[in-house]
Amino acid sequence: MPVHNNNAFNASRRSFLLKGSMASVSLLIGGSTAWSKAFSFDKVPDSKFFGVQIGVITYSFRSMPHNVEQLLQYIVDSGISAVELMGESVEDYAGKPVNTIKMPPRVNGQPSQISDELKAQIKAYAEQVAEWRATVSMDKFKEVKKMFKKAGVSIYAFKPNALGTNNTDAEIEYALRAAKALGARSVTVELPKDPAHSQRLGTLAAKHKVYIGYHNHTQATDTVWDEALSQSPYNSINLDCGHYIAAGGNNTKESLLAFIEAKHNRITSFHIKDRKTKENGGANLPWGQGDTPIKEILNLLKERKYDIPASIELEYEIPAGSDAVKETKKCLAYAKGALGA
Repeated sequence: MPVHNNNAFNASRRSFLLKGSMASVSLLIGGSTAWSKAFSFDKVPDSKFFGVQIGVITYSFRSMPHNVEQLLQYIVDSGISAVELMGESVEDYAGKPVNTIKMPPRVNGQPSQISDELKAQIKAYAEQVAEWRATVSMDKFKEVKKMFKKAGVSIYAFKPNALGTNNTDAEIEYALRAAKALGARSVTVELPKDPAHSQRLGTLAAKHKVYIGYHNHTQATDTVWDEALSQSPYNSINLDCGHYIAAGGNNTKESLLAFIEAKHNRITSFHIKDRKTKENGGANLPWGQGDTPIKEILNLLKERKYDIPASIELEYEIPAGSDAVKETKKCLAYAKGALGA
């Protein structure tokens, strides 16, 4: 997943947030009763093969406008039975304050132009959201868990934008409480550059007994998580295998498989994508065309009986005439075939 922080978001993430928020308006009006009447699932999905849970991070559906019910429909239509759930649609469902701030258009190659007035608006909205998170009831999150469970989908990880250095302790604890309410074992966040922040997160995670899964990009090495892991038993790894391979250098297929074996008891979830190595250009490609050893990873989980969900993360360019659901189904079919199911 592309790097982001509390101060700036890339264009695709902004689009994801906007589409999710707009689509949630009907939900806020109609509520869960309207959903139960409009949505029905003829077939319960099952994407667990030989003990290996293939899931999806809902970021994969960022190109498709959705509220939380539509998102669930995409998941079921993809044949997926477990997810890492991004925070936006769920928070909208739970009543998060609507963001009415209009950001100026970005110009490629130029820094964002943000006026002092706009900075003040952003700060005020962040404070409003922080207050909401500190006081919101968990009832709607429990409702989402029930909704997903009824459709045959479990939630193993939650990724709200509430775990950064600029977020309050109350927001972080909110994220951990919400994860519990959703039935998730972990929350996920980018691996902090400042070890003081992973210490802070790990301490709060231990209080709530919810794991923090630290996600990597191409900064990944076999030792990059060591300090965070030493700080708390609730600090863990959300291993992006594609980014690991794209880093190149000492990161090879063999080192990745060895790392998984060595750290399997500290890995709470994977992100699976097919990327070329740095030496081969690092591109995201349809599964089977890159250098990520997807088949070997999945079969290692199968053979060693590691209970670690493997999330499809759709980041390659969607072909003309297709969509995110169709491409996620292709990834699932590849995983199923790789496992011999």
